[in-house]
Amino acid sequence: MIEVLSAINGDIRFTVSNANEDGPRPEDDAVVGLHLFAGQKLELTSRSCTLLTCTTKGNTSMRSIEVTDSPAGSASIGSSNTWSVCGSGNILCSKVDGSEKYAIFGGKGVEMNMWDLDNCTKIWAAKSPPKNSLDIFTPTWFTSSTFLSKDDHRKIVAGTNSHQVRLYDISAQRRPVISFDFRETPIKSVTEDLDGYTVYVGNGSGDLASFDMRTGKLLGCFLGKCSGSIRSIARHPELPVIASCGLDSYLRLWDIKTRQLLSAVFLKQHLTNVVFDSNFADEEVKPSSVAADLPLNAEKIANETEIRDEEETLPVKRKKASKEDERRKKKKASKENEGNKVKEASKENNGSEKKASKENEGSKKLKSKKSKRSKYEIHDES
Repeated sequence: MIEVLSAINGDIRFTVSNANEDGPRPEDDAVVGLHLFAGQKLELTSRSCTLLTCTTKGNTSMRSIEVTDSPAGSASIGSSNTWSVCGSGNILCSKVDGSEKYAIFGGKGVEMNMWDLDNCTKIWAAKSPPKNSLDIFTPTWFTSSTFLSKDDHRKIVAGTNSHQVRLYDISAQRRPVISFDFRETPIKSVTEDLDGYTVYVGNGSGDLASFDMRTGKLLGCFLGKCSGSIRSIARHPELPVIASCGLDSYLRLWDIKTRQLLSAVFLKQHLTNVVFDSNFADEEVKPSSVAADLPLNAEKIANETEIRDEEETLPVKRKKASKEDERRKKKKASKENEGNKVKEASKENNGSEKKASKENEGSKKLKSKKSKRSKYEIHDES
């Protein structure tokens, strides 16, 4: 079943069954590709939209549906075209270009091929690369694809299960123009940038990086490891931001310039796709208007609570500060007392030393006088 929802309130506008009586069972032929074309208003109360669906077995259909804005939400299916994009294998990825005139398909056992949606005819099909130096052939297994530029449908970027990223140019050749490896796990998501030559690649081990497809050079890896397989990457139409989601149930927003993680939201389930709403308008509420809308009682209550909080918190801070000051004063006083004691002890030692030196000098003088007297006495006797 295909459900068309309202992006404003999430209400179901109408449902379409994709099962065919003559085809395989719906359990064995699930929908893997879905695209809603840009609708045009026919009348004030009526809208027309076109749906493109593709299943695992390659059964593709394009339906024109007219929807009314009545409460019942009735819809009528107009013209529809149905065709098969592959004879064998399983379709795993599909993409519609910016002009909504061409679509590409690929999968397990299915080479990349491009179709003209106006005529429902195949206009190009890729050719598998040759065997490697060891004479080993890599089986065809595409897991993701995208157009390199929204204005040019001739260049295609595809990711494979053998961790390869390939660039095809339908105007040059059927085989890849550039092919390189990225880590060692399957490529699960590929998204183009607005500049027309940069792509963002996510693999099954949670690695996210950007490449320059003109040379195949790695521009850099995004910082912050994801804990699960990355299944979808979306580029913001204006801001330098990309979004990624995967099996770890997280929606992450990244800055393209710095490759830093801006935000992560846990959404409680496995995620397989993410898109940006380009028509969303975020109207910020000014603080002044919020304050004006508050009632007077609420303002009084807020002021009273602020005063109470200040009264409760200030004395506690002062007590703590006074205790710390007392401790510091005691430490300073003890240090000063110790310094004074040391000074006094040094002064006493100096005074005692001076007294001892004076006494020694006096004793020496007395001895010298006595020796002189004894000499004179001996002379007199003689």
